[in-house]
Amino acid sequence: MSKSMVVMQPQPVMVSRDSDQWGSGICDCCNDVPECCFAYWCFACFACIKAKKYGECLCLPLLDLCGIVPPITMSIRVSMRQRYGIKGDMCHDCLVATFCKACVWCQMSREMKARDLQITLVGARNLIITKILTR
Repeated sequence: MSKSMVVMQPQPVMVSRDSDQWGSGICDCCNDVPECCFAYWCFACFACIKAKKYGECLCLPLLDLCGIVPPITMSIRVSMRQRYGIKGDMCHDCLVATFCKACVWCQMSREMKARDLQITLVGARNLIITKILTR
């Protein structure tokens, strides 16, 4: 009886990020401290950059400064929910966009980062299989 070793290449394991919920909560701003600081200290710049990254006009979030209820923040949030299949309703979107605008933009930024990473490879190490040969 002889033994031989076969070394196999690592097999990719795909972790799906598809969910019908937000990947983080409204108040999870400290999950990404640099983004949080940027949003709170220079909100207009932060919102404009994130709108551009999402595919909207760079200056579109500046229109939110004209009213009490921020229509642009709400519309981008609703659009993001539809694009990523996230459950929610307009009433909740209106409330959080009106009273937690910076937190909403931070949440949308974290969601864009998480959803843009389509495939994650996990556990890429060699597998050793021992095969016993009989002759």
